[in-house]
Amino acid sequence: MDSTQEAPDWHGTLRSEGYRLTPQRQLVLEAVQALEHATPDEVLRRVQERASGVNASTVYRTLDVLEKIGLVSHTHLGHGPPTYHSASSPVHVHLVCRNCGWVGEVDPGLADGFVAALDRARGFETDLRHLTAFGLCAECRKEDG
Repeated sequence: MDSTQEAPDWHGTLRSEGYRLTPQRQLVLEAVQALEHATPDEVLRRVQERASGVNASTVYRTLDVLEKIGLVSHTHLGHGPPTYHSASSPVHVHLVCRNCGWVGEVDPGLADGFVAALDRARGFETDLRHLTAFGLCAECRKEDG
């Protein structure tokens, strides 16, 4: 997706929440969009490719602001730092390969039976935005097989 196409929406959302679209915020938004699933350190490295003076605290503060106003969201794909992605991405279930670290996503409809069973058995309402399945990706399964 062309980031220049997204900028007016970012600008409007930021402005409506009382923030400006600074160059640093735009760089962080573009990095999150381009990387799809990225830790703050990965976002920092991407931002520093274009603006070496941006530091980690700026990226962390910016991610907090952007999440607060609904432009990015995060999930935990393991025991490490959170992973951020654009809030404009459709809701999806994350897949994480425990061997190579690959991260993928699938339509949440694939989890319908599981989600319904949790509701019936425990009255549990599942937040699909934070649902992650861990296992082995197809490539790692081939190597093991």
